[in-house]
Amino acid sequence: MTAKDILGNPDYLAISYGGYRKNSRSIQPTVNQLKEDLLILHAMGIRLLRTYNVHLPHASNVLKAISELNQEKQGFEMYVMLGAWIDCKNAWTDKQPDHFQESERNQVEIAKSVELANQYPEIVKIIAVGNEAMVKWAESYYVQPEVILKWVKYLQNLKKEQQISSELWLTSSDDFSSWGGGDPLYHTPALNQLIREVDFVSMHTYPMHNTHYHPIFWGVSPSEKKLPKKEKLEKAMQRARDFAIGQYQQVKAYVEKIAPGKPVHIGETGWASSSDGFYGLEGSRACDEYKEMLYYQEMRNWTNSQGISCFYFEAFDEPWKDSGNAQGSENHFGLITVDGKVKAALWEQFEAGVFQSLTRDGKPLKQTKKGNIELALKAAMIPPPNEHL
Repeated sequence: MTAKDILGNPDYLAISYGGYRKNSRSIQPTVNQLKEDLLILHAMGIRLLRTYNVHLPHASNVLKAISELNQEKQGFEMYVMLGAWIDCKNAWTDKQPDHFQESERNQVEIAKSVELANQYPEIVKIIAVGNEAMVKWAESYYVQPEVILKWVKYLQNLKKEQQISSELWLTSSDDFSSWGGGDPLYHTPALNQLIREVDFVSMHTYPMHNTHYHPIFWGVSPSEKKLPKKEKLEKAMQRARDFAIGQYQQVKAYVEKIAPGKPVHIGETGWASSSDGFYGLEGSRACDEYKEMLYYQEMRNWTNSQGISCFYFEAFDEPWKDSGNAQGSENHFGLITVDGKVKAALWEQFEAGVFQSLTRDGKPLKQTKKGNIELALKAAMIPPPNEHL
């Protein structure tokens, strides 16, 4: 199987994966813990994982775990889009980030990605150069598109020289606006050249964040006020899906002008199940398990029907993402909790027995809310009224 065979194939579902259990990445998951997670994801129908960097042991250990499971478990199959982290000079330091120079570490990150791709050619099918590395709101670390272009061209040249597999696909995974789908300030010659150089475009779309920042689609319309709660939520989440589709179509239209026929896939989209901030009870009332379930179903159904890969964000909750605030939304994008409770989005699969005999940290998986959909519906928040819908 090559990236060309896998991407857009609904039999090879994609997901973003981090196996971190603690509130610091200094505590790395073991290979055995990663194997547990991989078996859970395989049972869900996942066949393509996305990782984010190679400067920590996590990515190489994921590849090791997959390689071992390939030998140990008949029928096990899993591939990886390997992320190479890219950032600017002085990123993540006490110095002012210099967005017009790149970090010296980028070269090390690319070299390690090449090394892993060559070590595990049967697993690594894609390298993604950077994660949200060009979008201007990534103020701590963003770079100019010329930097991403430089490294993509470097890797494409390695393919030509047969120093990495000629079938390895290259991309960069970034916000929809970074790929030309939004503000024209991103429509630069360097971006256009990057679109020509990548093998496909990996774009991000987050309606959940836009329930606060750009809520034109969000809320309950005047005509929906008297509907049952369940229908209000379904209509709200269908509009959220349509907002994501709109951003995808904007990127697709721009890419088509630059490089006709270039594939566009969704490198990230997701919906948190909890928030005590902008998206919670005192904010846009967006984040709960019931809405997460609806969004997951809507996006999987749409992308599968359209032949689009969707690296859904994300597989498991990761408490390091907002380590100072346990209820922060960043910690709750997973479909499964840290302690192995399957959220509502996966209850149907749970009840069908796909997770039977599987464990996380040695404990059998359970359902949140004991699998009671009425409890999930009762706990869900009705979005605020929106007179403009």
